[in-house]
Formats: sequence, C-alpha cells, structure tokens
Amino acid sequence: MPAETRRPLISGNWKMNQNHYEAIQVVQKLTYLVGKDDFETVDVSLHPPFTDIRSVQTLIEADDLRFALGAQNCHSEDKGAFTGEVSPVFLQKLNVSYVIVGHSERRELFGETDAMVRDKVAAVLRNKMTPIVCVGETLEEREAGTTMDKVTKQVRAALEGCSPAQAGSLVVAYEPIWAIGTGRTATASDAQEVCAAIRSTVASLASAEAAGAVRIQYGGSVKAGTIKELMAQPDVDGALVGGASLDPEEFARIIQYRLHEPSEA
Repeated sequence: MPAETRRPLISGNWKMNQNHYEAIQVVQKLTYLVGKDDFETVDVSLHPPFTDIRSVQTLIEADDLRFALGAQNCHSEDKGAFTGEVSPVFLQKLNVSYVIVGHSERRELFGETDAMVRDKVAAVLRNKMTPIVCVGETLEEREAGTTMDKVTKQVRAALEGCSPAQAGSLVVAYEPIWAIGTGRTATASDAQEVCAAIRSTVASLASAEAAGAVRIQYGGSVKAGTIKELMAQPDVDGALVGGASLDPEEFARIIQYRLHEPSEA
C-alpha cells in the first residue's frame, strides 16, 4: 500500500493526567476546534486514564463525535486473579478501538519485557481492537549506534504469532525514549530512517502487503511546529502525542497539520 493511501492516525496519550471531569472538558474543547473536514483526512484517537474512559465514551457516543476511543494499556489475560489490572475484554465492551501496548514508560518504569508486550498484542487483537505497539531506544543505545538493532528486535517480538493480515492491521509507534517529555525531537530524516526500518522488518516477518498497510507513528515531544515536517516523510503515518495532547489548541493544530507551516528550527 503506497504512503498516500495509508490514512494518518494522530493519537493523544494523556498518561496519568486529567480526571474524568477534566477529560470531558478537553474533549468538548477539541470538538469546537476540530471540524468534520479534518476527519476526512485523518483519524484521531484519545487515550485517557482508565478512570476516564467511560465518561469519554459516553460523550463521544452521545454527541456522535468522530474521535476514536483509546486505552493506555491492558493485561494480556481476559480474566483472572490479577488485582489492579484491566482486562482487554472490559475495554472492548467500552467500545475502545485502540490500545497502546509496550509504551516506553511501561517498559522502563514497570519492567515490561518484549514477551509481555507480545502477549498484550495478542490479547488486543483477540478482542477485536487495534494495538499501538511502541518501540524505541534509549539515549545510550542511540549513541552506541544500536538503534536499529533495538527497534527491529522489539518489532520482531511484538509480531511473533501474528498472521500477515494481523501484522498489516497494527499501528507501530516509534518513540525514541530520549525524546519523550524532554522537548527533544528526532529530526524528520532520523524518524524516517527508523520508520522505514520498521516497515522493512514487517515485510520480512509477514509480507510486502502487510508492510504497506501497517501504520507507523512517530512519538516523542511532538508539537504543532514539528508535525508537518514529520508527516511529510513517506514512512511516517501519524503521531503518538503526549504532553501536547493535553492542550486542546495545540493538539488541534497537530491534527490540522496540513494547514500549518513546519517549524523553521
């Protein structure tokens, strides 16, 4: 599938921010800022904390909004004695469409392994939702020249057991850990190089058709001033946006990247 036929996906990851009242306010503000014409060219998913999902779901469905509902994580099992965890079945029942899997903060702070991420990918697919599979390297790995080794290893692990059709339905988010929340952003050419390697890895594991269909996001201090240049790259199909998605006006400008000029920096 050529780049121009892959529908861009802009995802807002609110992390552990916004209670359900605040989440409702953000969605309401976005509704006024993002028009129906914007949704003709881009998909937008919102990933609030678990305690906010039902409130956001109710608002989206009551007002027939075009935002897709997302979650930030899930457990790999559908049910069981896993106190404090959230089943993918529960998310599916709330009409969640996208689930972030293996975010760098989950890997780095909570010790999630490649095997755990693989099992979560399978759980999300099993429950008819789309995983947003996060991959990326640390600053030390980047400086050591092992970025490609780290990222392709993570992609291979995440896709283990996936059929070609499943592989093509995934979203993969390249988020260099050194750029998350630091204000630093990979250059557009650096992002393209890694995203192209991800697509090539999907081709080798699944098929050329799957590689052409898989959507690859960039994540890491994405701002309205940098999004257009990133989205101009042939293998960048969207963005996983953290802090900037908490500001409705900034996030709306990111969603509307086609209307704005890239940063001169």
